[in-house]
Amino acid sequence: MSNYSLGELSEIAAGIERTNELLTRVLAEVATTPSTHAVFVDAGYVYAAAGRLVVGTEDRRTFELDAEGLIEAFIDKARSIFPDSRLLRVYWYDGARRRIHTAEQQGIAELPDVKVRLGNLNANNQQKGVDSLIRTDLESLARHRAISDAVLIGGDEDLVSAVEAAQGYGARVHLWGIEALGGRNQAEPLLWEVDSQRTFDLEFCKPYVTRRTLHEQPFGLADDAGRTGGPVPSRDDVRFVGARVAAQWLGQRGRAPLAELLPGHPYLPGTVDQELLVEAEALLGLSLRGHADLRRALRDGFWDHLGTQF
Repeated sequence: MSNYSLGELSEIAAGIERTNELLTRVLAEVATTPSTHAVFVDAGYVYAAAGRLVVGTEDRRTFELDAEGLIEAFIDKARSIFPDSRLLRVYWYDGARRRIHTAEQQGIAELPDVKVRLGNLNANNQQKGVDSLIRTDLESLARHRAISDAVLIGGDEDLVSAVEAAQGYGARVHLWGIEALGGRNQAEPLLWEVDSQRTFDLEFCKPYVTRRTLHEQPFGLADDAGRTGGPVPSRDDVRFVGARVAAQWLGQRGRAPLAELLPGHPYLPGTVDQELLVEAEALLGLSLRGHADLRRALRDGFWDHLGTQF
C-alpha cells in the first residue's frame, strides 16, 4: 500500500515530467552546439625543443624561430584533426622581463586568433609563472564549456594538474610535442594523463628554425659567405610579389586547387604557405624568415589576387 496520496503522486509525476523536459532541451542544445578547440603553446618548450632538434642548441640567441609560420602550421594541423570543430584561439605563453612584451612577442600578439600571455623571466632567463597561467586558462575554459578539446604543446610535469583540471570538466586534452633525438623532452606523468599524443619530427620543424650567422645583419639572413640578401623591400613590393606568385600558380595549377583555399582565409595550409614563402624569397633575393610584417604582406598580396579571380 503506497504512503503517498493521489495528489502527492501527481506532483511527483509532474516533477519527473519537468525534469525530463529540461534534460531533453539540454541534450538538444548540446547536440546542436559546435565543438570548439583551443591550442595552448608553452613557447619556452617550443623554442628549446625545436632549436635542439634543428640546429642543435636551445639558446634563442643563436637561431630564429618563425613563430607566425609555426602557429599557422599548428592551426592547420588542428583543423585537420578536428574537422567539425572551430578554433577558439591560440594561447602563446612566454616569459619576459617584468612581463613587458619584446618586439617579437608584440608581433605574435598582433596575429589573428592569437593571445600572448606572459610570465616573468628571471636573471637566469628561466620562465616563472607560465605553468600557472596555462592551468588557469585551461581550467577556466573547460569549466565554462568554452572548449571541448584542448591541444597542449609543452612538456613540463607541472602541467599535469592543468590537464587533470580540464578533464574534470569534461574537456579532452591532446598533448603535442617536438621530437627529441635520443630521449624524451616531455615528462612521463604528463604523457600518462592526456587523451592523445602527437610528435612533430625534423621535417615538420625545419622550415621554421633558421640559424643566425655571425655576420647576420638586422635585415635579411646572411648566406654562408656572410653576405646579406640585399636591401629590404617595402610592404607594397612584397605584396606585389605575393600577387605575382598567385598569378603564376593559377597559370600552372589551374583554378580548382586555389579555389579550395578560399574557405580557409586568412590562413593558408602549412605546405602551401611554405611554398609561397620559398618562391617569394627566390623572387626577392632575400629571406623573409625574420620579418613577420613582410610575410603578412606577402600573404595579403596572394589573397588579394585570388579575391579578384573568384
